[in-house]
Amino acid sequence: MDDLMDAAREAVEASYAPYSEYRVGAAIETADGTVYTGCNIENANYSNSLHAEEVAIGSAVRDGHREFVRLAVSSDKRDGVTPCGMCRQTLAEFCDDDFPIYTDGEDAAEYTLGELLPTTITPGHLDR
Repeated sequence: MDDLMDAAREAVEASYAPYSEYRVGAAIETADGTVYTGCNIENANYSNSLHAEEVAIGSAVRDGHREFVRLAVSSDKRDGVTPCGMCRQTLAEFCDDDFPIYTDGEDAAEYTLGELLPTTITPGHLDR
């Protein structure tokens, strides 16, 4: 897991966060072992800001990946940040409830996606 967290920490350095001054990096590993990273990219129109997790998973999906093994998230504060609700829902599109998510810092922890998003909306809901 250390290599994945190191990639997330490195991604923090690329963050563009002039408004919140809260820099986040994420690293997601695909089923074939490829690691994609992302950082938060803020915009003066806050709703157009991009989250580190969505940048990472979006890059992987763009390259044809649809299966993921694990995710690591870090911030410049190393405060145990977890993906927000929007990013959790994006992860749920591609990952099962047992998908592991690692956080960084003194409050570091390992969660599953199901723990962080227990009653997710799935594609199956659209069939009802």
